[in-house]
Amino acid sequence: MVKPVSGFSKLSKEKKISWLISNYCHSEVNISKILKSYWNTDAKLQQLHDEFIENTISNFYLPFAIAPNFLINGELFTIPMAIEESSVVAAASNAAKFWLDRGGFKAEVLSTTKNGQVHFNFFGNKHELLLFFNTIKPKLLFSITSISKNMEKRGGGLLDIVLVDKTKDLENYFQLHCTFETLDAMGANFINSCLEQFAKTLQEEAIHFTPFISSKARLDIVMSILSNYVPECLVRAEVQCSVSDLTTKEFQGKDFAEKFVRAVAIAKAEPRRAVTHNKGIMNGIDAVVLATGNDFRAVEAGVHAYASKDGRYSSLTHAEIVGDQFHYWIEIPLAIGTIGGLTSLHPLVKVALEILQKPNAKEVMQIIAVAGLAQNFAAIKSLVTTGIQKGHMKMHLMNILNQMQASPIEKNKAVEYFKKNIVTHNAAVTFIEDLRK
Repeated sequence: MVKPVSGFSKLSKEKKISWLISNYCHSEVNISKILKSYWNTDAKLQQLHDEFIENTISNFYLPFAIAPNFLINGELFTIPMAIEESSVVAAASNAAKFWLDRGGFKAEVLSTTKNGQVHFNFFGNKHELLLFFNTIKPKLLFSITSISKNMEKRGGGLLDIVLVDKTKDLENYFQLHCTFETLDAMGANFINSCLEQFAKTLQEEAIHFTPFISSKARLDIVMSILSNYVPECLVRAEVQCSVSDLTTKEFQGKDFAEKFVRAVAIAKAEPRRAVTHNKGIMNGIDAVVLATGNDFRAVEAGVHAYASKDGRYSSLTHAEIVGDQFHYWIEIPLAIGTIGGLTSLHPLVKVALEILQKPNAKEVMQIIAVAGLAQNFAAIKSLVTTGIQKGHMKMHLMNILNQMQASPIEKNKAVEYFKKNIVTHNAAVTFIEDLRK
């Protein structure tokens, strides 16, 4: 029986691994050898990775790839992507190439406001609370002077504080809804520091507010935290061309456009389809968010909440045919930064931003939105023409061959064979087994 461990974080990596193996890993696999094989040979670089989080025992690598030929607002980009899923980078590159000769992608940032809340309970007269807020608002603003000084020098900072009555949703619940502009920083630490100071000032001032004392009103802070739902921090990406320009040797433009628009309409109408539809979009978005050192969990949460903003989970993309014009676009909330956090620490993040020509946060927002739109276009294009499995399984073939520990010669023969044959897991296994006979 495993016993609780004390002081684990103070152990060396070697001792952490020894403890892990002795208590949990009893297979014949050499766990220690595998973990150490992923340690970086550059001691300084490994120390950097070790200090990102607590209790590090190894590094977990994802492939770092690039998708070229993205024409965005008239400028050609190669987009870095960090992801493990087969076919994502190939699909993005395919979509980029498809739209390269059809005008490329257009993108624009619609707004950049981020937000956070001080959540509190109030037991007393609502009119007294409003009077209290209006009285102390200047003190709240002044209280963060030292915190916001540098952000304000760069042109950002607090935009406003609003008292919000949420008692219809939860008894005695109110909040200070605070909006911010953080420019090229994602701004999480800045926003949270401001919110915690607001909470402190709010609590202190409530104790001395005369009407509260006389009426025995009470204000209790519950918590202060930024929100990852940023519907006022929006970016839009789109493509547009004549229906006839969609014609290829595989399909007629009119037929393709109509089926494409219908496929998007189904994702709007059916949540079960919308979830998979939007997951494909996030394949592209997450890969770029991760490669640029941003918080993909925050982006995921905010984007999926946005997909439900009208009361039902629905498609993040939109498509229509107006006259002879095919129009396809996406509008999503993205809280992105290019300074601070991993963006200034992780060497590969620095490389990714270099590949993107050292963009600011707004430019990265546009690039990420384009990546999501491209990914969705490639997926729907496959779904309404050849089917999703043909391309996906060809990309997945190498994973199957690696699982079977295929030799280079076996891999070459398999790749050649499956150029003309349908790839399935069983077919690939059978092919290799037959070769080995």
